[in-house]
Amino acid sequence: MSVPGTVPHGRLLAISDLHVGYARNRETVLGLRPGHADDWLIVAGDVGEKMADVRWALTLLAERFATVIWVPGNHELWTPADDPVQLRGEERYRELVRMCRDLGVVTPEDDFPVWRGAGGPVVVVPLFVLYDYTFRPPGTTKEQARHWAESAGIVCTDEFLLHADPYQGADDWCRARLRESERRLAACDPALPTVLVNHFPLTREPTWVLRYPQFAQWCGTTGTARWHLEHRAAVVVYGHLHIPRTTVEDGVRFEEVSLGYPREQDLYGRHGDPLRVILPAGEPS
Repeated sequence: MSVPGTVPHGRLLAISDLHVGYARNRETVLGLRPGHADDWLIVAGDVGEKMADVRWALTLLAERFATVIWVPGNHELWTPADDPVQLRGEERYRELVRMCRDLGVVTPEDDFPVWRGAGGPVVVVPLFVLYDYTFRPPGTTKEQARHWAESAGIVCTDEFLLHADPYQGADDWCRARLRESERRLAACDPALPTVLVNHFPLTREPTWVLRYPQFAQWCGTTGTARWHLEHRAAVVVYGHLHIPRTTVEDGVRFEEVSLGYPREQDLYGRHGDPLRVILPAGEPS
């Protein structure tokens, strides 16, 4: 891995939701390669559930791309019973950060790198902000929204496998991460635009197209609704929804960059190059 700096020929690329526990997705990751030696890669969470799978994928990608930037998804934060690493909550996240640092992968706890290639300079800001159940119907409480989802047979697996220790729940952890992220964002160079990267969408708009609207409450927080405006975002990169697409909000480009599960790739005919070009803008993927 090279030290982030001037990259005159490279591109800033992104992907998320690799889910390498699936054999086909693992094969896809084996095939991911830069188009140029200076290419950077954003990995926006949900690499896998087991620590060894996350290490395998990030090791391979860090060997190939000039710089790899990772943010955690909810699946990395799970503690599956069959994972030899049984760390939970904050301890699991910190172990993932230590792993990434060993591999030379940038995390939300590191200095934010500046992309100086085409479309730059921009500060690439990896974020770790969870959800707090505020993406729910207006006028409802968290408990009412949860009952609405359960009545429809919709309950996120996070409720069983994602532990928020030492916090009371994911919403408390989310509030702590909001405070920490705001502090870090406020320290960014105000002269530079940003590329904001989070596993979960920063605004609620992307969730309106969910097949099951009850699932939105596990998809983000209203606390980030204006970050793309307040923190000079040139692009926002996210995943989680498994609905890869480009949208525009308030004149800002939003990129959902997930690979998703094999069944989704078959259902929607997603069989091209899964890497999305974030910068330079307008370059085809």
